[in-house]
Amino acid sequence: MKERICQQQERKTVMMGCWMLNESVSVVLALSWLGVNLYLFIDTFRWYGEEESFFYTRVILGSTLAWARASAVCLNFNCMLILLPISRNLISFIRGASICCRGPWRRHLDKNLKFHKLVAYGIAINATIHIAAHLCNLERYHLSQSAEADGLLAALSKLGNTPNESYINPIRTSHTNTTTELLSTIAGITGLLISLALILIMTSSTEFIRQISYELFWYTHHMFIIFFISLSIHGAGRIVRGQTPESLLLHNVTFCRDHYAEWQAAAQCPVPQFSGKEPSAWKWVAGPVVLYACERVIRFWRFQQEVVITKVVSHPSGVLELHMKKRNFKMAPGQYVLLQCPSISSLEWHPFTLTSAPQEDFFSVHIRTAGDWTRALRKAFEAEGQAIKEPRSLPRLAVDGPFGAALTDVFHYPADWWRGERKNTDYWRRYFLVETKKNPLVYFYWICREPSAFEWFADLLLSLETRMSEQGKTHLLSYHIFLTSWDENQAIHIALHWDENTDVITGLKQKTFYGRPNWNNEFRQIAYNHPSSSIGVFCCGPKALSKTLQRMCRVYSSADPRGVHFYYNKESF
Repeated sequence: MKERICQQQERKTVMMGCWMLNESVSVVLALSWLGVNLYLFIDTFRWYGEEESFFYTRVILGSTLAWARASAVCLNFNCMLILLPISRNLISFIRGASICCRGPWRRHLDKNLKFHKLVAYGIAINATIHIAAHLCNLERYHLSQSAEADGLLAALSKLGNTPNESYINPIRTSHTNTTTELLSTIAGITGLLISLALILIMTSSTEFIRQISYELFWYTHHMFIIFFISLSIHGAGRIVRGQTPESLLLHNVTFCRDHYAEWQAAAQCPVPQFSGKEPSAWKWVAGPVVLYACERVIRFWRFQQEVVITKVVSHPSGVLELHMKKRNFKMAPGQYVLLQCPSISSLEWHPFTLTSAPQEDFFSVHIRTAGDWTRALRKAFEAEGQAIKEPRSLPRLAVDGPFGAALTDVFHYPADWWRGERKNTDYWRRYFLVETKKNPLVYFYWICREPSAFEWFADLLLSLETRMSEQGKTHLLSYHIFLTSWDENQAIHIALHWDENTDVITGLKQKTFYGRPNWNNEFRQIAYNHPSSSIGVFCCGPKALSKTLQRMCRVYSSADPRGVHFYYNKESF
């Protein structure tokens, strides 16, 4: 029993070591982000808790002043970062130009959306703290004007009632309605707009909303424009005020705080003067906003470029194939483009992987009907049946890209393992059209729910099978096809034709497997075949399977740097 426990602990240690090895860059980045947030929060909190110029402000507000300001700085920091991971041209530039992002390290760029979501959580948390702290501040401002307030608190709240005095309390009387007073200020109005925009963006970004209405997610995300404009001018009202540097030279806080009754008369304690700090949020976000604006300008410029549709093919299983040409369009295997059809929506852009080879004189995408937009696109191209319009009479398409994706790293591994499912089979097509001599060996796993999904992609595999056999390269591609659902009639038909040379469903020499793969056996066998190799595992499929494959990569990667290592890559748009 003890030996088994020791073995389990040792295995967990090895898995943790492999995970750290594979995810070290992502872990360091996440910890650095968290560390900077903690540093900014703690440093700002301590500064506002100790700074002499805000002593009188703390008398009224207490510690919530520091909570509000510390969260504001962290909020600015995260708002500075939020646009960078979704700047596709910037990511593609780093992927293609950076010397330090080669090989397996470059796959961490494909986690840009995860980092975008992480930063978004940081914005939500700090915004919540900031709002709660300022609601407390507003209430304390109001209470300090009440009849119950006395001493230094009352003296501070009365400042500004006479000429040549500056106020510290923005609530001027105890009869003021705090909500009305708040919404009459720049900070209150912009704060409300920021809060509403953030709530709508965050709630519409949930997986549930994105699945039932991608359009709602897309349109509400464009409220980021309102968010950033409001954020940039949020501090212009300067509601939270501190003592001016000139006043500090004449008004010694340590001495004068106990002689507040003599401020008007005593020369050594003149009435303190207050002012708000200059707004700084725009300084944090100006650079990324300009960078992202350039991103959208580039997209608009590409939108204006003419795209010629040369061919439209309707495949089985609701797949639409589009062949296009565009001046000066250059692509690499594994890239994707964003498509817009103005006749459907003038705002929506949808990502699709390129399914053509770089040496071809056109570029193509395969689009599966899976939502409102793709359904409308298919209808626009009259692809419900087999009747296809002439290319000249087809709706206009705009193309932005191409952009780098996970699959662009396939040539950095001596062996690749690909896992595709029915709705993602177009994802793998482009690689097969590239010269296979660039990559020694490919393991391709294709999992489909129904036999009809094999109809169009099987033709490509059949032609590839024939071509590689003629060139003597059959050893370079090992593909495994799995069917996970079938009815009784299909089972009888399969059983009757099992002994034939070609598969009864696909027509390929490789027979179809029925059921789901045993990933433990598959990983164990591939690890045995490549004992000292770096193997790239590429997946485009459901989240549950993605987690399984990621765990398998950790389990079967060796803790020895000289052993086999599986590097997991997940396509992310």
